[in-house]
Order: sequence, then structure tokens, then C-alpha cells
Amino acid sequence: MRDGPDIALIGSLIGDPARANMLTALMSGKALTASELAAEAGITAQTASSHLGKLADAGLVDQRKQGRHRYYVLSDDDVGQALESLMGLAAKKGHLRVRTGPNDPALRKARVCYDHLAGDLGVRIYDSLLSQSHVVPADDGSIRLTESGNAFLQSFGINPAHSSRSRRPQCRACLDWSERRYHLAGSTGHAIYLRLLELGWAQRLEASRVIQFSSSGEKNLLAQFPILNG
Repeated sequence: MRDGPDIALIGSLIGDPARANMLTALMSGKALTASELAAEAGITAQTASSHLGKLADAGLVDQRKQGRHRYYVLSDDDVGQALESLMGLAAKKGHLRVRTGPNDPALRKARVCYDHLAGDLGVRIYDSLLSQSHVVPADDGSIRLTESGNAFLQSFGINPAHSSRSRRPQCRACLDWSERRYHLAGSTGHAIYLRLLELGWAQRLEASRVIQFSSSGEKNLLAQFPILNG
């Protein structure tokens, strides 16, 4: 094998169906127990613990202990970004699961992707910010928040200085698996997601990645994040 990053190891860990289901469940941003993840993957708790050990050894998940309970989370937002990108690639190439559920339309409309908003409404926010030049592509392929973007965030009740001090990227384009376009990740995407919840425009459904907007909340979002034609 050539020297360099071992993508084969990461690929084999993510590629196992049971582990893929557990990692997808952790994209909700919630800390889950081995038993809860076993239920998500349709395997025994003992088998789940073995899988989680491998994922932890590879640095894909972290274990947190609280009292007698042990919880698992994705190790960082890079893992969540990679998973969402793989889901976007799979959808783009037509590799979709046949099974659908009653929450599929809701997941496509608005869901949490690790710690930011994804789905149709997440893409709407990103497109709006781009159309108003609040964010612009940088020379290195990343996304940069502009002065007008800083002013917009402040008017929306977000202090951009907080996100700029974060060790994570301030803005990042994350490929959306259902829309096959980009939504906003990074510390700014996280701040906007939290602000939407704080305003009461939306709420997260229990034990789900679905973000449910009220009718007035969705109208407010569309008004706050218009698409300006060039």
C-alpha cells in the first residue's frame, strides 16, 4: 500500500451496513447508548459494542461516561461532514435504499446534519446568503463570510465574533444528500440553526433528525432568507 492517509481503513469502517446505520443515527447530534445504537442498526448490544470499539479506535466516535451510562457521539464535525458528503454522493449516483418511511418527506424538508440545518430549507438558507453575497467562495475553495454577512448575522441576533473565534471553520459548504446541492455548515451554520430554534420557528422532533417548522416559522424563514436574482 502506498504511503499516505489510509482511506481504505475509514472506508471499510463506514462501509459496514451496521456501522453505517449507527453513524447515521449519531448525525442527529445526540449522544446515544450502545443499546440505542444497536436498535438503530438492528443488531445485538454485544455486537454493537464491538463495532463501536472499532469506530472509537479509528477516531470516528467518542465515548462519554455519565454516571453508570456510557454514551457515544461523533468525534467532531469533520466526521459528520464526511458522512453527509458520502450520502450526497450516493444519492447523486443513484445508490438509494428502497425502503422509505413516513418521515422521509419531513427529513428532506428540514433535518439536523450533526449540528446545522440540512434539507430543502437548509439549502434555501445557503442559496439566500450566496445570492446576497453574505457568503462568497474563497480562492482556496472554502466559503468566506463577508462584511454584509457579518451585518446580517448581527441583525438576525447572532454575534459573528463568537463563530469567528471557534477552532472550526466559520463557514463551510456541505453537500446535501436529499437536495444534491449545498447547505451551510461550520460555526455559522450551527449558530443559524440554534437561532431558528431559539426564535421558536422550529423544533426538533423527539428521537428523530427531523426539524419541524411551524407554518409561521417557515414563512418567517423564507422572508428572512430571500433568494435575490442577479
